[in-house]
Amino acid sequence: MKILIPVDGSASAVHAVEHVIASRAWLKHEPEILLLNVQWNIAVGNVKLFINRDTLDDYYREQGLAALGVAREKLNAADMAYTYHVSIGTPAEAIVQYAREQQVEQIALGARGQGSVSTVLLGSVVDKVLRLSPVPVLVVR
Repeated sequence: MKILIPVDGSASAVHAVEHVIASRAWLKHEPEILLLNVQWNIAVGNVKLFINRDTLDDYYREQGLAALGVAREKLNAADMAYTYHVSIGTPAEAIVQYAREQQVEQIALGARGQGSVSTVLLGSVVDKVLRLSPVPVLVVR
């Protein structure tokens, strides 16, 4: 089974990773795990005039790897293979797009992410993934 776990660095995302690790015992085959971190695109408007592309790419990579750190540590400790990717964009849409591209069979994500103000203004990432996803979504509390 190919499982996508979106990770934003929150405790809730770590719970999703821990759930997938725990489910390993009852799955018939070792799951293929894909970790995904989505960085908001900050290069809008005039920002591109003052910050070059390489600097932005370095920033996205650093922030993404930092957010993926605990999830990667948990999977390494459980001796589970995984791949990871840092994407740039709007989280829910980027998650669903990556799930389609990678032909995952399930998305496992934490019930709450890091944003609170953005959740009020833009709606829950979980809600949007549930509405947009072409595959089953497991929400872990």
